[in-house]
Amino acid sequence: MTISAKYRVLIFPAGSEIGLEIYNSLKYSHHVEVFGASGKNDHAAYVYDEDHYIEGDFYVDRPDFTERFNLMLCRLGIHYIYPTHDTICCFLAEHQAELSAQVLTSCSSTNRIARHKRQTYDLFKTHDFCPQILPTPCRNMAFPVFLKPDDGQGGKGTMIAHDAQDLNFYLGKNPELLISEFLPGAELSVDCFTDFNGKLLFIGPRTRERVQMGISFRSTALAVTNEIRHIAQSINDTVSLNGAWFFQVKQCTQGKFKLLEFAPRQSSTMGLYRHTGVNFALLSLFNAMRITVELLQNQYAVQLDRCLYNRFKANLAFKRVYIDLDETLIVGRHVHEQVIAFVYQCRNRKIPVVLLTKHRYNLAETLRDCGISEYLFERVIQLNEAQDKCDFIDPAGAIFIDNYWFDRRAVKQKFGIPVFDVDTIEALLH
Repeated sequence: MTISAKYRVLIFPAGSEIGLEIYNSLKYSHHVEVFGASGKNDHAAYVYDEDHYIEGDFYVDRPDFTERFNLMLCRLGIHYIYPTHDTICCFLAEHQAELSAQVLTSCSSTNRIARHKRQTYDLFKTHDFCPQILPTPCRNMAFPVFLKPDDGQGGKGTMIAHDAQDLNFYLGKNPELLISEFLPGAELSVDCFTDFNGKLLFIGPRTRERVQMGISFRSTALAVTNEIRHIAQSINDTVSLNGAWFFQVKQCTQGKFKLLEFAPRQSSTMGLYRHTGVNFALLSLFNAMRITVELLQNQYAVQLDRCLYNRFKANLAFKRVYIDLDETLIVGRHVHEQVIAFVYQCRNRKIPVVLLTKHRYNLAETLRDCGISEYLFERVIQLNEAQDKCDFIDPAGAIFIDNYWFDRRAVKQKFGIPVFDVDTIEALLH
């Protein structure tokens, strides 16, 4: 496979967990240039370079959305769009003919079926994996029952009715709720990929061990069983799917998996299988180009766990960095990975770094033993204990990084320039 051009792709909305997973899937690819857009200020503003990210009044329920969105696509020269929300997937698929870029999802009919649970269950009602959907009212109803909105995702608006009083209360608030049999067992998500010929190439079940906001914060890859393969293949044979998609199932009281929903888009936790070699976002791009793809997956046990993490925007411009060695760039004979990443970031941005150290041993040997090239630095200055680091710093446009508080205080007091300990390096990383 040879791809000579570099394609411009837009992730929209860019700041969702799905959008961030797609960004992480594509950011190192030499096949694409990645742009992001969002309708509101969110985390994407901390991820993208300013000239590759747009925030605006991009809401699909606005009457002029398509016109303004299309103007943005043309201005940026976007070739492909990765939608990251079910409603947006459905809308963009329905308006594909009006857009100047190709939407990476399945057809509008499949999107409509997936978006509405009533249509999903009606389509699959003859299949053994479809849950029982109960009419309202229903005599001799076996409680508990599960209630969910027809148009929804991520478990929003769902609840359990334990008796008729609960049921009447919830239906009184929303009479359009679907009443489903209660499924008390284990819940799985299953990541899938279907090529442009309709062939199902990948099925990847995974657990949902710790769920928050409808997102799997801990997920473990599982082997494909015949039962899961049957459900995946049945969905693939019933609706027209193209590219990355997924479905969720939950066990009934008899231990059989029943379908909760499916979605013709990428999921946020597909990053689990990306780390075994299955890059769904890149595969979907090649698939949209009608390039035959082949999966190259590593076979090993893998588990994903999420946590909140920090990104920073520091209103700080600097032209030179002075950095210490011991307990800063290295700890013993181990390189501090985050600090060395910052040094390489400076090198890539052509910001000179000066190594300023009172290392007591043979400095060349220490750098060599740690695998650190002296050519990373504009200068390497080794001082003795009697010398003062302040005497070797040109403060114009400089910052100073050192784990030693007294050296930081001395530099701050003399020059007033920004000084940093090792724990604050993450604020300097982009």
